[in-house]
Amino acid sequence: MTLPLIYSAEVADARAQGRPIVALESTIITHGMPFPQNVETARAVEAEIRAAGAVPATIAVMDGQILIGLEDAQLDRLGQAEHVMKLSRADLAVCVATGGIGATTVAATMICAHLAGISVFATGGIGGVHRGAELSFDISADLQELAQTPVTVVAAGAKAILDLPKTLEVLETLGVPVIAVGQDDLPAFWSRASGLKAPLRLDSAAEIAAAHKMRGTLGLKGGQLVTNPIPVDAEIPLAVMMPVVEAALLQAEAKGISAKEVTPFLLSAIFDATEGRSLDANIALVLNNARLAAKIAAELV
Repeated sequence: MTLPLIYSAEVADARAQGRPIVALESTIITHGMPFPQNVETARAVEAEIRAAGAVPATIAVMDGQILIGLEDAQLDRLGQAEHVMKLSRADLAVCVATGGIGATTVAATMICAHLAGISVFATGGIGGVHRGAELSFDISADLQELAQTPVTVVAAGAKAILDLPKTLEVLETLGVPVIAVGQDDLPAFWSRASGLKAPLRLDSAAEIAAAHKMRGTLGLKGGQLVTNPIPVDAEIPLAVMMPVVEAALLQAEAKGISAKEVTPFLLSAIFDATEGRSLDANIALVLNNARLAAKIAAELV
């Protein structure tokens, strides 16, 4: 069966010319912020990748097809759509097969990027082990995907609403390289430092690309998690964020929020508590990750 992949004109041209391509997820558009800010942010991230010398490929599912790169009209449609499925490994095929509309999480974006021959993916933060996972077993599929799909993922660490020490432990168990860029401390999304030592440190896009290539040469399964600290002028220190995160977690517990609804609820509560500062930081870190991902992709061409 032919893969149900549709390339945007820009991405198709880049493939034909052998130019570097960076994959982008689409849940940040559908589940991260309201219209029109979601579409404006998506276009800003794409522009950042172009400015750094690569081609952006925002991935989503529409009308029974996996779109590798969105045309302007498709991006506008996605940004305003309602009841969009939040796709991971478990439900990607069902959405495609039934002609639904879906936005890709980290796991689904990795799968689709790999199918499309794209090796580098820029996002905000990955999912991980949720607080209380020893009782709920709530662990993001992103971690397993990193262990089996050979895509280098550039993020600002795992989202700080998660249990970061347990997330790091699971990644170690799964054999996923966790690389901090330019520092020894693991970044914590809105904050440059988590207080946890990163297992690995690399200081340049060239080194990260070389490690990606060597994993392929050695026949090692899975990708790399590149944790890129948020720019200094955009960060919210961990000491400021953690009380806000703890309060949001208590709200979620009191309301019985669970499963896929947890992260959107927490991000919304944190946005309100920080008067929008958390979203400003989120946008800054995604743009920063896009720039680094473009440099890595250029080294892999």
